[in-house]
Amino acid sequence: MSDPIPEGVLAELRELDTPTVCNALEAVAPTRRNLGFTTIPLVCARPELPPIVGYARTATIAAMHPGGYSREESGELRNGYYRYIAEGGPVPSITVIQDLDQQRGYGAWWGEVNSSVHKGLGSLGVVTDGSIRDLPDCAPGFQLIAGMVGPSHAHVHVVSFGGEVNVAGMTVRDGDLIHADQHGAVVIPADVAAEVRAAAELIARREAVVIEAARQPGFDFEKLQQAWAGMAEIH
Repeated sequence: MSDPIPEGVLAELRELDTPTVCNALEAVAPTRRNLGFTTIPLVCARPELPPIVGYARTATIAAMHPGGYSREESGELRNGYYRYIAEGGPVPSITVIQDLDQQRGYGAWWGEVNSSVHKGLGSLGVVTDGSIRDLPDCAPGFQLIAGMVGPSHAHVHVVSFGGEVNVAGMTVRDGDLIHADQHGAVVIPADVAAEVRAAAELIARREAVVIEAARQPGFDFEKLQQAWAGMAEIH
């Protein structure tokens, strides 16, 4: 895991939405144009919340069947997981959980209790391809981005934590810098995190030329071509 990103850079990233971050990464990390972000639609329980930016704590879960652990083994796994959430790296964190069940979302790990516990341990929210529940009672301000909403936790249990996961097409490793909002999530490479804001601002200035032209009376194809040309002149 890389050294923690300066707080000033995190603050800049929080001012951007996730699509804007993806646009900026196309400029500062071109090889990541088609990877590193969620590609399967997810449900955002709280679209009104601002973007969250934090370091990934990763885990896998399953719920269709009991885990097959003894009581002692279950306790050790549970305690190890929560210790990892609390102490496994810098904060703020974002919990990224892959559901291993063939029928993903069969049982929800996330609800009133776990959202409260994770928020108390420094997590800003969850990105998962599993399910979420107890939506009105989940911890205030805690973001939930998931594959679906469901009613039961079934036999849900942690299978592993701290390893590589894939959630909705996005591969995530422990400690990765995650940016997420109602649109989904993206991994920001640590070595370009400080460049994202400036790249986003340049893209916004260029796009503004076309947007402003398109909103003027008499806009036509010729004026569109002029706007495209004007956009290219902005560096």
